[in-house]
Amino acid sequence: MARPRPQLVTCKLEKLHPTQLTVGMAEVATKREAWTKLKRKERAAALDKHWFPCVLGPDGRYYITDHHHFGLALLLEDVKSVSLLMLKDLSFVERTTFWNVMAFNQWVHPYDARGLRRTYEAIPRKITDLQDDPYRSLAGLLRTAGGYAKDATPFSEFLWADFFRTRIGSDVVSQLNAKLLGKAMTLARSQEARYLPGWVGPIEN
Repeated sequence: MARPRPQLVTCKLEKLHPTQLTVGMAEVATKREAWTKLKRKERAAALDKHWFPCVLGPDGRYYITDHHHFGLALLLEDVKSVSLLMLKDLSFVERTTFWNVMAFNQWVHPYDARGLRRTYEAIPRKITDLQDDPYRSLAGLLRTAGGYAKDATPFSEFLWADFFRTRIGSDVVSQLNAKLLGKAMTLARSQEARYLPGWVGPIEN
């Protein structure tokens, strides 16, 4: 009988496979800036406390299901290895079944920077190949500013990104400034957004 794999493993960051196509590069930049302000011991402590949830897939590859922004930030800051929390061992199933199980558990988000669904084959093989979605950056920035609450719904920030995608022009969203954030905040607190995870309702006067 095969021995169960450990729940916690260590893996090289560059070998981790993403489960989405995009990130908000502005959010990645913010995480990089925060990392550079940490001292050596603080960085070590942060890595010890942080586990990347993952699934072991075909060919023994680890697919992270969350924290893509932090992972990319760490890679760009030359961090070599991180700890993984293994959610499931699917290394023994064929690839179609693997992606079906990933989709069923909401562990994959195959949508591009235009919000269009792509095939699973379009998902990059490396974290460094993730595309920039400025609407995802806006969604992350707005959550930090209190525009909506953090929610356990998988890929909730992408739902907010898609909400803004149909209401804010692509020429405007590329300029993340106070004016844009104010507009996004008004939209986020409107009744139009009440179906979204983490919605906190209108601003009280």
